[in-house]
This record gives sequence, C-alpha cells and structure tokens, in this order.
Amino acid sequence: MISRNWVDVAVGVVLALGVGILAAAGEAERLPWAVAGLVLLLAAYLIARPSAGAEDPRRFAVFLAVVTVSIAAMTFGEVSLATMQVIVYPLVWIFAPLRRDGVVGSLSVGAGMLVGYAGGFGFAPDALLEAAAVAVLSVAFSIAMGWWISAIAAYGTERARLLDELSRAQQQVEALSRDKGAADEREHLAREIHDTLAQTLAGIVMLAEQAGRRSRAGDVDGAAAAVERLEVAARDALGEARAIVARTAAVPGDPVLGAAVERLAERFRADTGLEISVVDTASGVDRETQVVALRCLQEALSNVRKHAAAARVTVTLAGEDDGTLRLVVEDDGRGFDVSSPRTGYGLDGMSDRVALAGGTVEVTAVPGAGTTLSVRLPAPAAAVPSAAAAVPSAGAAVRA
Repeated sequence: MISRNWVDVAVGVVLALGVGILAAAGEAERLPWAVAGLVLLLAAYLIARPSAGAEDPRRFAVFLAVVTVSIAAMTFGEVSLATMQVIVYPLVWIFAPLRRDGVVGSLSVGAGMLVGYAGGFGFAPDALLEAAAVAVLSVAFSIAMGWWISAIAAYGTERARLLDELSRAQQQVEALSRDKGAADEREHLAREIHDTLAQTLAGIVMLAEQAGRRSRAGDVDGAAAAVERLEVAARDALGEARAIVARTAAVPGDPVLGAAVERLAERFRADTGLEISVVDTASGVDRETQVVALRCLQEALSNVRKHAAAARVTVTLAGEDDGTLRLVVEDDGRGFDVSSPRTGYGLDGMSDRVALAGGTVEVTAVPGAGTTLSVRLPAPAAAVPSAAAAVPSAGAAVRA
C-alpha cells in the first residue's frame, strides 16, 4: 500500500504546479473557474483521504463527483490545467474500493475533462475531437495502469494473508511438536522408570520382607544375607535413578549382552531362589539393541517373580542369519487364560520400546503349562519404528 504521506506530498506538489500555471496565465477571463477547480480538487482529496486503504463506497462516490466537477472546471478555466490528470487518475484508483470502481472513476474523470477541455474552446468541432482523443488516451492509460497496479496490490495482499496463515500454521505445528515432544518424553520416562527403577524397588521390597521374616524367625545369618542383597539392590536403584536423570539408561554391569544377562539371572536367582538358566548364542549385538533386550528381560523376570509361581525359568538369546536378535523367556508356572483381562503398564511399555526399535513381541501362555515371551529385534540397519504391539498367540495371555 502507498504511504499516505507520499500521497500528501504528491498532491501538494501538483496543486503548487497548478497555482504556478495560473500565475503564468495572468488575468484570464475564466480564471475563477480554474481557481475553483483547484479548490475543489483539494476538497475532494480531503474528503477521500480518511478512507485510503478502506472500502467506503459512499465516501468514494462523493469524492468522484467532486473531482469530476473539479477537472471540468479547471480545464474549462485554463486548458493547461489538463495536466492535473497526472494526480487525479491515481487518486481515483487509490480511493476506489474495487477495481470496477476505479474503471468507473476513470471514465467519469475522462468525461469531465472532455467537457471542460472542449468547453474552453467553445465546443468547436476540432476542439471537441482533440479533447476526445486526449480523454480516450488518458482514460485507457489510466485503466490499464490502474488495473495492473491494483492486481499487483491484490496479489501482495493475498500473499501477505497466506504468509500470515502459514506463520500461524507453523506456530501451531511448533506447539503441537512441543506437546508431542513432551508426551514422548513422559512416555520415555515412564518406560525407563517401569523397566528399571520400579523393578529394582520391587526387588528391594521383597528382600526387605525376607529379611524381616528371617529376623523374626531367629535366622540371623539368613536375615544378614537378605540385608546384604538389599544393600546391593538399593545401590543399583540409586544408579538407575541417576541414569534416568542423566537421560542415559544404564545397561547393568558389563556392556557385553551375555554378561549383563548373567548378572540379571544371578540377581533373580538370589532374590527368588528359583532355578534359572541362560542359553546365549548371540554375538555382535549393538548397544541400543542390548538396552532394549535387557529392559525386556527385566520386565519378563519381574512378571515371573510376581505372577507365575514357577519353579524354573529359561532365558535364551540367539542371533539369526539376518542379524535379528531373538530373546525368549520361558517359565513352567501356572500360565494364563486367554480371556483374562489385560492390566498394568509393563507389556504395553515393552511393546512400545520394541516397536520403536522395529521389533515384535509375542506372548504365549497355556493355563497350567507356563508362559513364553518371545522378542525379536532386527539389526539396526533394518530397524524401522512401527506401531507393532505384542501379539498374543492362540491360548495366549498377557501379564504386566
């Protein structure tokens, strides 16, 4: 949009030019007409000026009527004042609410100039023809330029509107991204706390109960052993809490997967007294896959301890030809009914974690015949996060 200050300057310069033309013309017979025309031009501008940039059809209609009379009076009083077209036509297009109003305004001003110009020469045929030629050329040029500039202005306005909408859309996307990031962070923390700290704290509770029972039974050595394991578990919990705060999920013990699994199995054996065996044929497993596998194993062993009433647990780690790691946890406990309601967060959290690594979780269970958890984790190059969930097989049940 043209600055209103620049329009003020342009109108002032052109009016000063008109006064100069009148001063050079001397004592012309129709000088009052010319002066009146200049005054009307100024009045027309002052009438329309407040509506610049706003659609005000009534104010524009008044402006157009006054400016048409103005150009007719000026050119009738002094033919040289036909040069005032240089500001009148642009003003018409500046104040026109719509482009069609600009066209109508240009035609009206052209007609006023035609009447004033021809009238200044007594409407002689030659003067009328000359005035018509000037009016037609002026109107045609005004409409062409006005339409073109208005189209550019409309394009600029539409572009500004679209940019504004785009900016608002980007702000909304950023807000949604922040919300999604916060939700993902909460979910990540929930998985980490459930798969690490919560499991260790559950073990601490169990060890504390064991120590209390043995102490009340007079088994001092047994109580001391339970307290010793309790201390180790508490230190592990502290390390896990620090790892969560530092956003680095700690892999228990040795970073080699087999050693970490053996350590988990040893702790499980000491805490529960159950028989647990580990079969490890996997090799070359990257650290991220190790973390996911160990978190799944922690959850599986926690479920066995809390729900299975098993006597024996077998953990199998195996690598496949395509680089996929397979973790299988089997127990000989009571199993589950496939129609049992699914509760708890454990399996959902495990499934989400494995899905983010591009893997799958399958839980099979037969009432009275134990439960088997099978996790497949692809090699990193093949891992594509998916919406995969735990898939219960026939006769399967889920526990968490």
